[in-house]
Amino acid sequence: MYQHNFNAGPSHLPESVLKQSIGAIKNFDDTGLSILEISHRSENFTTVIEEARSIAKELMNLEDDFEVLFLHGGGRTQFMEVAMNLLDNDKKAAYIDTGTWSSKAIEEAQLFGKVEVIASSKDKNYSYIPQSYSIPEDASYLHITTNNTIYGTEYQNIPACTIPLVADMSSDILSRDINFNRFSLIYAGAQKNIGAAGVTLVAVRKSILGKIKRPIPAIMDYCVHIKNGSMYNTPPVFAIYTCLLTLRWLKEQGGAAGIEKMNIRKAEALYHEIDTNPLFKGTVAKEDRSRMNVCFVMEDKDLEKEFADYCKKEGMYGIKGHRSVGGFRVSLYNAVSLESTKALVQAMEHFAKVKA
Repeated sequence: MYQHNFNAGPSHLPESVLKQSIGAIKNFDDTGLSILEISHRSENFTTVIEEARSIAKELMNLEDDFEVLFLHGGGRTQFMEVAMNLLDNDKKAAYIDTGTWSSKAIEEAQLFGKVEVIASSKDKNYSYIPQSYSIPEDASYLHITTNNTIYGTEYQNIPACTIPLVADMSSDILSRDINFNRFSLIYAGAQKNIGAAGVTLVAVRKSILGKIKRPIPAIMDYCVHIKNGSMYNTPPVFAIYTCLLTLRWLKEQGGAAGIEKMNIRKAEALYHEIDTNPLFKGTVAKEDRSRMNVCFVMEDKDLEKEFADYCKKEGMYGIKGHRSVGGFRVSLYNAVSLESTKALVQAMEHFAKVKA
C-alpha cells in the first residue's frame, strides 16, 4: 500500500530526489565512490554546493548583496547565531511570538542582548497571527517565524519595517512566491520543503554583518562561513546534495510561483473538507491558516483515536497533532501530492458517512 506521508518533518521528498539520492549513495557522479564518502574539498562536491547556492539564489530572486550558506545545527542553532551576529549587549532586538519556535528563539536571543516582544498570540494558544503592534525603530532587527508548524498559522502579509527583517522560514521556505529581498536574513532547516534533515539554508545580506562589538566564535560567525564558502568545517555533504536535487526539482515545477499554485489547491481542498464535514473543525483563525500545516480537531474527541486508526489503515502517515494542540496536523509541504491530499479528504468523507 502506498504511504501518504503527511509528517511534519523530516517530511516527504520527491520520488525523483529519492531515486537519485539512492543512486549517489552507491556511485556518486560516476566516481565509483559513495556521496557518503566523497571529499567535501573535491571538485565533484564543490560543483554540488555551488550549484545548490546558485539555484537557491535564483529561486528566491535574491539581490547581489545576499550570500547563501549551508550550515549545520538546524533552526535551533540559528536562534543564537542570529543574535550573536546582529545583537550587541547594549542593544535590543524586536521579536513577534507566534508559537513554540519563536518563543525558543526569543529565549536564545535574550542571552546576548535585550529582547522586546512586541506582539504575541500566546493568549489564544497561538491560534492567530498578531496584527496590531509597533516596531521600535531603535531595534537591531525584527524577528518573525513565517509559518508555525505546531499550531498551523502562517503570515499572509509580511510586516513592513525599516529595520532589518529576520525570518525563520523552516516550514514554508520556497512554498510560495514572495519578495525575499524584503528580508535581511532568512534561515530554514531543509527537512520540510527543500531537502533532507541535516542542513540549514541561510540567506543573509552581507551589509548587515560585522557591526557588533562582541567577539563571535568562528563557527558561529556568518562572515567566516561566507569567506569559506560554507566549508569552514566539514559540511553535511549528503544533506546538501539532497538539497541540490530538491532545488532542481522545485525549479522544474516552476519555482516558488509554480509550486504555490499546487500548494493552494491542496490547502483549499483540505480546509474545505474541514469546514463542511460535521465531524471536524479547524483550530486556527481562518485568515491566518497555514498552507503547510493544517491543524484540526474532531467535534467529538472520543472519535479521534478511531479516525486515526482508520487513516493508518488507509496508508495515511504522520497526521497526529502536536501534544500542545491535540487533534490532527496534516503537513502539505511542497513534495506532498494533490493525490495524497485528495486521498485524505476521501478518508474524512468516508468516516463521516460511516458515523452518520
